[in-house]
Amino acid sequence: MERKSERLRRVRLLALWTFVWTISTALVVFGSEFIWNGTKGLTVFALGINILLGIGMILAHRNFLEILDELERKIQLESMAITLGLTLVIGLAYSMLDVTDVIPWDAEISFLVMFMGICYMLAIFMNTRRYR
Repeated sequence: MERKSERLRRVRLLALWTFVWTISTALVVFGSEFIWNGTKGLTVFALGINILLGIGMILAHRNFLEILDELERKIQLESMAITLGLTLVIGLAYSMLDVTDVIPWDAEISFLVMFMGICYMLAIFMNTRRYR
């Protein structure tokens, strides 16, 4: 029971760090445009805070992985490996489509981030079904 409550605590902490980092990401982009009208100093400050919060989120994720059992850790790590590989291959292909003018729009990082999230969720789902 204690392990389960510790796991829940770490999941909540990871969710909090992820939420705060996501909000700070939006603040950097939209704050620069709508709140402080592109003032570079404020944008750099907000970006610095965003990076620090991102590091906190990474550490919270690592902390979460430490509480998992061997099978859960294997599922997570395999899912991350699949996501990293797909994101690298598809991301570079997407960028090359833009650079070579095959696509009529700019390759935006937001599409790659969404692709990464979808890949990770699908990999977790598939690996969980595979091993359980």
